[in-house]
Amino acid sequence: MLRSGLLLGHFWEFGAEEGDEVAGTPRIMTTASWPQVEENTDMATASKRQKTPEMPFVCLTDFQAQARERLSKTTWDYIEGGAGEGFTKEDNIAAFKKIRLRPRYLKDVSEVDTRTIIQGEKISAPICISPTGFHCLAWPDGEMSTARAAQAADICYITSTYASCTLEDIVATAPRGLRWFQLYVQRDRQLNKQLIQRVESLGFKALVITVDVPITGNRRHDIRNQVDLKTNLLLKDLRSPKESSGPCLQMSSIDPSNCWDDLSWLQSITQLPIILKGILTKEDAELAVKHNVQGIIVSNHGGRQLDEVLASIDALTEVVAAVKGKIEVYLDGGIRTGNDVLKSLALGAKCVFLGRPILWGLACKGERGVEEVLNILKNEFHTSMTLTGCRSVAEINRDLIQFSRL
Repeated sequence: MLRSGLLLGHFWEFGAEEGDEVAGTPRIMTTASWPQVEENTDMATASKRQKTPEMPFVCLTDFQAQARERLSKTTWDYIEGGAGEGFTKEDNIAAFKKIRLRPRYLKDVSEVDTRTIIQGEKISAPICISPTGFHCLAWPDGEMSTARAAQAADICYITSTYASCTLEDIVATAPRGLRWFQLYVQRDRQLNKQLIQRVESLGFKALVITVDVPITGNRRHDIRNQVDLKTNLLLKDLRSPKESSGPCLQMSSIDPSNCWDDLSWLQSITQLPIILKGILTKEDAELAVKHNVQGIIVSNHGGRQLDEVLASIDALTEVVAAVKGKIEVYLDGGIRTGNDVLKSLALGAKCVFLGRPILWGLACKGERGVEEVLNILKNEFHTSMTLTGCRSVAEINRDLIQFSRL
């Protein structure tokens, strides 16, 4: 398992622990400095009143603010940075605010059920975890902490090709979790085959092919910070531990020639459902159906690949219309509130996936932070369903939303 201290120098910087003195020396109080209290209140009680309790995290952006303080600038820029001018990254979030809700009232919402099914598997809510690499940049246990939190929340976690923990360790630490595997198709076909056979044997339930990275996008923050993932990161070998003969850098091995015709070869070597991540147009959605894949994740890679493309939520409608219900459609990009989840489902997404907010939670509190992020969003989604009159996920539909004319 990698440790963040080995990655790009000091990649995580934690703030002072609760109770640490800011200046390193205790504050001395005299009796004159005690607050005015009732005569029957003892000094110990007054002392407790002097302490300001730590504010709880109540929304996802609370985690974002705290993670920014805890992580080094280089790590923060790597996680948060978008491609180009960052227009698409910001638009992913802003686009949700152009959609208004149309609640229905006087419905019995004493019981509201957030559960749903993706690829035949039950999950507690349509809120799952996107594939992001190098979780050890945010927390020492990395993807193992993420996997445990996903298992506890009873949702799906898509593990990245560039996880900083081995697949075997991730599975061992959360053996009951629902796992999909995200594959960057490598130039070496034999390596692709070995990886796919390995994830099948480890109990992963689907194969997610990322289609929007024939090359890496123009990420200005990483260029300024001279982040070179090929040489500065200690990457694990993509082969299984038994087959590995030593360190093997794979970041430059993504195959830019990968195309639609290659899907038939992938389908010939696996029984896993294949899901394409990164589709943004009806034309590609129609081709996905034609090539018999089982799902699409509408995504622009968090705005990290091609800048000035559609926000994910804005691309969702045409993709959903194009597939005509033949395959499941999911969404990632810009999800920050329970309302965002509700809007995504109303526009036809079966489920949403979280990227950066998971890393924020991980950076703040490790496994517990990821659990809190998921629970906050699940609770917000439950509230959104209740206040719009939806007693089950099946009742969420297009009639619940209206696009703002502003």
